[in-house]
Amino acid sequence: MQDIAKWLAKYQSDGVNLGIKELIHYQGKTALVNLSPRKTVQAKLAGAYLAKTKGRGMEFDEARHYQAGDDIRAIDWRVTARTGKTHTKLYREEKERPVFVLTDLSSSMQFGTQFLFKSVQAAHLSALIAWSARKRGDRIGGLIFNQNQHIECKPFTRQKAVLSLLNSMIKVQQGANSNEISPNQEQVTLANACARLRRLAHPGSLVFIISDFSQLDEIAKQHIAQLSKHCEVIAYPISDPFEHRLPQVKMSQRVTLSDGQNRQQIVLGEKNTEALYCNQHQAQFDKIENTLKQCKAQVIQIDAGTPLELQLDRFSGSKYK
Repeated sequence: MQDIAKWLAKYQSDGVNLGIKELIHYQGKTALVNLSPRKTVQAKLAGAYLAKTKGRGMEFDEARHYQAGDDIRAIDWRVTARTGKTHTKLYREEKERPVFVLTDLSSSMQFGTQFLFKSVQAAHLSALIAWSARKRGDRIGGLIFNQNQHIECKPFTRQKAVLSLLNSMIKVQQGANSNEISPNQEQVTLANACARLRRLAHPGSLVFIISDFSQLDEIAKQHIAQLSKHCEVIAYPISDPFEHRLPQVKMSQRVTLSDGQNRQQIVLGEKNTEALYCNQHQAQFDKIENTLKQCKAQVIQIDAGTPLELQLDRFSGSKYK
């Protein structure tokens, strides 16, 4: 409990609500994520990433024999003079790669038992990605949603774009617990959000989807699969320790659980109940991971019960105290 209090004090967070200071905290932690391209950059606009295609870029690739139709301005006169045969220079085109973050702050994400709400952990991870993209000079955009609303942030490179994304997450988190939906208002789902993201993210973008994926239905799956055809998609399923294992108790006791509408009783301290609970939930998490992998998304599991820095340390090799 003391360690948790220490980490929360470090983040200046209460684990439930979002504040700008805890999101700005990650500006100095950009080494925790690697945004280097893993796929060929397919964007049409010029940028800082080398493409496999050859064209009128700034990065020299090779010199080859002159062929009919080559631009005479690209003739390599030094190689031509040395070999006695006309050679032309080929360059690599530079492409841009915008970064988009889809952050789920809906009602199922408003849950946590040990450290942070899943929604707060999702916002922390989104902030880390945004600061990392800004450091690399990438344009950063996003789509933040709960069951009642969504906010779209168009991609920009300035720090103002990151701060706009962070403030949007705070606003959506504050409205996540409201059940006031007008009769004509459509409830926002993961499938809705992914459909909107497909319109925002152009080919060649790096797309992060951060959610518990409790709403991962067939329609959402289709949208993610379509995104993966033209973009690099990384999915971060976020879960709480309670969703994997029941609390350990010394004596058997019956407790009542409620989601705000339905009530259910469960007995803690019974091995059979614990095993059944673990198996059922693990099967659900495995199904989510397999579905995302079928959509050609890279999957990285995140725990809301552990500081983000300690988890991402394993992938980056960085050490933060």
